[in-house]
Amino acid sequence: MVCRLGVRVAGFIVLLGLLAGCAVNPVTGRQELALFQVSTSEEINLGQQTFPRALQQMGGEYPDPQLAEYVQQVGDALAKISQRPDLPYQFKVVNDSAPNAFALPGGFIAISRGLLAALENEAQLASVLGHELGHVTARHSVQAMQRGSLLDLGMAVLGGVAGQGGYGVVTQQAGQLAAGLLENTYSREQERESDRLGVDYLVLAGYDPQGAVQLQEYFYRKVEQGAEPMWLAGLFRTHPFSKERMLELQQYVAERYASTIGDPLHELKPQSFALAVADLRRLQHGYTLYDQARQFEGQGKLSKAIAVYLQAATAAPDQALILTALGTAYLKADDLVAGQQHLNRAVRLDGQYYRSRLGLGYLLLEQEDYPRAVRELETSMALLPTLQGAYLLAGAYEGNRQVAQAVEMYRAVVKADAGGRLGQSAAERLQKLEHP
Repeated sequence: MVCRLGVRVAGFIVLLGLLAGCAVNPVTGRQELALFQVSTSEEINLGQQTFPRALQQMGGEYPDPQLAEYVQQVGDALAKISQRPDLPYQFKVVNDSAPNAFALPGGFIAISRGLLAALENEAQLASVLGHELGHVTARHSVQAMQRGSLLDLGMAVLGGVAGQGGYGVVTQQAGQLAAGLLENTYSREQERESDRLGVDYLVLAGYDPQGAVQLQEYFYRKVEQGAEPMWLAGLFRTHPFSKERMLELQQYVAERYASTIGDPLHELKPQSFALAVADLRRLQHGYTLYDQARQFEGQGKLSKAIAVYLQAATAAPDQALILTALGTAYLKADDLVAGQQHLNRAVRLDGQYYRSRLGLGYLLLEQEDYPRAVRELETSMALLPTLQGAYLLAGAYEGNRQVAQAVEMYRAVVKADAGGRLGQSAAERLQKLEHP
């Protein structure tokens, strides 16, 4: 097949050796238009740089080691019989109430706490993971990056070094790429291809394909009944769903795998799933209250939000995400003592969430405890570099008399937020440091 481009390829792309051509889909064997080629090692590199940021943007990892191990095992069983078994697959549970699942290049896959809570058996879980695995094996995210608006970001991340705890251009671009890939909407054909691949993996791994059918029927009922805002903001926003898609999957299963439905060698496994999600379901009421509190906070009803956050923390004790939200709400209410109490507890329970570290760093900066503020804010920036974190860290460096680091960080903020409030404030601080 001859592949032609009707666009001018920028000179810097040529200099990088990223020539336009046709990429081969590893699942279908079809040649597909690509503005630049992405090797398997580059695909993995992209996933490694964007996946941690994507998890942080969605609430961090859900803190249940046994559930995490279970989901990884289910995912591994599917991945090893896929067309790309040698990728360094990671299957994570992200601490987000919106029912969702996503896949990033290189084998990095996540399912949300909210979607897990809606499932009924292990075959349905395997169906979700298998569908996302299909996006990976067919390189759908890579295709989106090769063809669309993420082109420049992808090339910049591949050509630079990110993730060193600063706030340089490449670090910002890696975060933007992660957000862009999360927002990417798959085409209907990509969704159907992943549906079929997911069923294939499901059956090969020993699951009843009825699990996939059940899941699609459940999604259809959600659409017909008028899906709740969380479904619309989550799964249905990036994974277009329709009655036709459900019927096509039912037909695919009936034509290819009818003999496996009810076969004792192909199971739904409701018992093992119920055991794995028992703690998650026990805490579900607390997270429902947490979601309600977030709505109140978004409406500016801060006192009401704090009251409901407190109820959530009682119903779901020792959940760092809830305590972080509660502590941050107290900061907004200028109750620094209560804010610090809850943020300290959140960090003790789970130190791997950027937002709790960011809030604690802000408090320590307010208290002029600059050495500890630097430590907390550096940790927050290593987990997820943010503009707010960079600005606060610059202030902590300045207070700690680390002038060179403060100047570098202020410059990064000015460049990232030129004309913005933080950018203007950083420019003023920079002027005073450089021209005392």
